[in-house]
Amino acid sequence: MVAEDVETTVRKYALQNAVFYKGKANPKAVVGKVMGECPELRKDSKELIPLIERIVDEVNLMGLDEQTEALRGLDSGLMVKERKERRTSLPDLEGSDVPGGVVMRIAPGPSGPLHLGHSRVAVLNDEYVKMSGGRLLNRFEDTNPEKVDPEAYRMIAEDLDWLGVEVHQTVYQSDRFQRYYDVVRALTEMGQAYVCLCDSDEWRGMKVACQACGCRGLAPEESLERLDRLLSSHYSAGEAAAVVKTAIDHPNPALRDFIALRQVDRPHPRVGDRYNVYPMMNLSVAVDDHDLGVTHVLRGKDHLNNTHRQAYIYGHLSWTKPVFIHYGLVSIPDTVLKTSVIGQGIKDGEYRGWDDVRVGTLRALARRGIRPEAIRRYWLDVGVKQVDVQVSWDGLFAMNRDIVDPESKRYFFVPDPVPVEVEFDGSTESSCPLHPDRPELGVRSHGFEGDFMVHICAEDHEELQRKGMLRLKGLCNIESGETCRHAGDDKSVSRQGVRIVQWAPEGSLPAEVLMPDGSVTPGLVEPMDASPGEVVQFERFGFVRIESVGDRVRAVFAHR
Repeated sequence: MVAEDVETTVRKYALQNAVFYKGKANPKAVVGKVMGECPELRKDSKELIPLIERIVDEVNLMGLDEQTEALRGLDSGLMVKERKERRTSLPDLEGSDVPGGVVMRIAPGPSGPLHLGHSRVAVLNDEYVKMSGGRLLNRFEDTNPEKVDPEAYRMIAEDLDWLGVEVHQTVYQSDRFQRYYDVVRALTEMGQAYVCLCDSDEWRGMKVACQACGCRGLAPEESLERLDRLLSSHYSAGEAAAVVKTAIDHPNPALRDFIALRQVDRPHPRVGDRYNVYPMMNLSVAVDDHDLGVTHVLRGKDHLNNTHRQAYIYGHLSWTKPVFIHYGLVSIPDTVLKTSVIGQGIKDGEYRGWDDVRVGTLRALARRGIRPEAIRRYWLDVGVKQVDVQVSWDGLFAMNRDIVDPESKRYFFVPDPVPVEVEFDGSTESSCPLHPDRPELGVRSHGFEGDFMVHICAEDHEELQRKGMLRLKGLCNIESGETCRHAGDDKSVSRQGVRIVQWAPEGSLPAEVLMPDGSVTPGLVEPMDASPGEVVQFERFGFVRIESVGDRVRAVFAHR
């Protein structure tokens, strides 16, 4: 093989590796590709490796779009990534072969819309139910009136629909208070619950010391009388609470007796002031799971103590427990998730709404053009493993890119635009495909007669002054001087390190791109045929979701 052919082979594999790995080629990977295609070069590896390292360095100095263009020019077939498609499958659930399929539930608290962390349990439950032909319940855990946003009921239902989660029944815990009272009454009659009038701090201190308070040993009849007084508002706020008995000397202090009912003197957004005795989570969840026939419960391992507490209720009442599966915890870096923080930020004017791009709600991600299929794929890939995981935004964006890239039209967007006059004695026409792999979508064409003007970004203008030449993608090469000059249409200049840049012709539209940090990047975008809600790629800039098109284009940045 002649030296020129060797260099071409090295360059194409360096470009392929760079395109597939965020613009940075790995020389070791390129060595393997070159040796695989040309095994006869193994004997010359000492001379070959420095050549590969030099070419990889040259390629890594190029922008991702320049690399992509250069790779297409060398071998368009290498644009198809050589990788096996991973089919993510969830492990079977223990005891999932129940007649009629599993019954599972998601249990959002209606304090605001769903965020990315909430979507994990929603997606996993939905997948398991669909695998078995079972049923999925959406149970609103709304037993803390201080944390209920009336709009959240609607928003959560919309978020689940957007995620593609199929809900077969919706239940509101605020509709079930009487049932919770009945269960506590039954436990009290059995001697497995009591109403405590002790000071709350003293009661917790006695639990820590494995000591029973005086209320614990009362006869069921006296405890029932106290329960009646509690439910009829006889006690003042904080004076009494109904407690479920466990083992007062349990090795784990967190599992010694737990509160089932407490007083709340605050109206509820759904049921008003009908009740002032509210169930605690471990009571309401255990009762609901039993009554609704839940067969399997997916929850984070931070709920292990709650699982053990709820098991006492099942045991006291001789109920069949669901199968509990505890998975590792998830941390989501660099984003605001707490609905209380976001809600307050909206009230204070810090955030513009629940879809503010600086927060981690599903609405914000949808506004940025993140597809629900990408979120689903991401959580299926994470699965139900017990190890803790940290969300990789790059991983989620890569999955979204796989979905939107095959359908996203391409346009030139020029941030920080600088006008450039080009001397040209003749006529020329640009022709760039709306999608490099879908010729049926057509091209974006712009014709020029004689001298013409375009806009390029300030960074590219500096490159033009420094190196003396740029290639206007799909149009021509230009040289710098006292005035810029047309310099032909030789596409191979990219091999000599000439930068290929996007540009905006006269008649381009002003545009604004809302960035993930809330800042706005202004610029110019070539005339475009795109609709609000559509995801397009601004070449050399990134994927964006169009919000409006008119005299000005407004878009939201998704990812590179």
